[in-house]
Amino acid sequence: MHGSYLRFPRDLPTAGKFVVVSLRVRRFVCEEETCERKTCAEQAPGLTRKFGRRTERLQSSLVSVGLALAGRAGARMTDAFKVPVSRNTLLRLIASLPDPATTATRVVGVDEYAQRKGRIYGTVLVDVETRRPVDLLPDREADTHAAWLAGRTGIEIVCRDRAPFFAEGASRGAPQALQIADQLHLWHNLGEAAERCAYRHRGSLRPTPAQPEEPQEEAEPPELSLTTLGRNG
Repeated sequence: MHGSYLRFPRDLPTAGKFVVVSLRVRRFVCEEETCERKTCAEQAPGLTRKFGRRTERLQSSLVSVGLALAGRAGARMTDAFKVPVSRNTLLRLIASLPDPATTATRVVGVDEYAQRKGRIYGTVLVDVETRRPVDLLPDREADTHAAWLAGRTGIEIVCRDRAPFFAEGASRGAPQALQIADQLHLWHNLGEAAERCAYRHRGSLRPTPAQPEEPQEEAEPPELSLTTLGRNG
């Protein structure tokens, strides 16, 4: 053992009080001459991690808040929990999470996204069955899309909009897949078709006939009571 030192990782609050753990850890020296690391510090399993300034349970709690509420709203929630952090900290914690395990994609959704609106666009690919993003492509060219699909032979259905570069890429990269339009564009196209049809036949529409005015009923005179007669004398 080379020595020891104190660590002060932050922990979850207790009864609304700010909590800091005082932890003495040992540092060991490596006697192997070829080892690049001369010393190493021990870690408390389930409590600390290397270079961590928070306990594991505080770290997991902040990650849960970030996943549920994202940046600004999550930062306001941490203030209520008495463990205030910035929105950028929450976003960094989310970005540091390992990617979830993915399975073979059978139904893939294809659409474009704006890296710089009006100038630079890319392609986003989503697993329609799990509703999880699969990959991001740097552009929306047919060659890039076709190359991505060609490396995944298990794709059976490509759900896309009516953009010609997506249609060409799907035909070349996954000729065995069935191409369908997504629900949003189906409803959008149906609405446009109905609007065009109504516009073409607007001359056939008949004006609404005027409704005859109903005669106004004469107001009945108010009933007189003894109280009213007595008050009016």
